Order: sequence, then C-alpha cells, then structure tokens
Amino acid sequence: MTRMLIRVDAELTDELTSKFPHLRPKTHRATTTLTGDVEDQEELQGVLNFLSSMGVTVIEVVTIPE
Repeated sequence: MTRMLIRVDAELTDELTSKFPHLRPKTHRATTTLTGDVEDQEELQGVLNFLSSMGVTVIEVVTIPE
C-alpha cells in the first residue's frame, strides 16, 4: 500500500467521499484533500477516473513518505 494525498478543486459532498471509505476527506476554502492508503496504481487510477467523470478537477496527487 502507498499513502497518498489527492487535492481537488471542489468541496466534495459526503455522498461523493463515501465512494472512497479508505480516503479521509478534509475540506478547506473550496478545495478538498483526500488522504489515505491506496492498494496499487490501478486503485489510484480508479479514484482519479471517478473524480474526473464527476467533473472534479484534480489539482495535486502526492505520495506521502512513510
């Protein structure tokens, strides 16, 4: 598993963030940061694709060192 931070240019609803129970959302000034562990590249890409399909702009994706 890899610890990730994904920052998006939107305040995500609880309904939307519930799609990613392994990622903890934190909203601040019209952006949301999702932080948590992803299993592999495929899972990360699935999260990013879902956000894109919902019209959410991803600002930043960062691997958090252990």
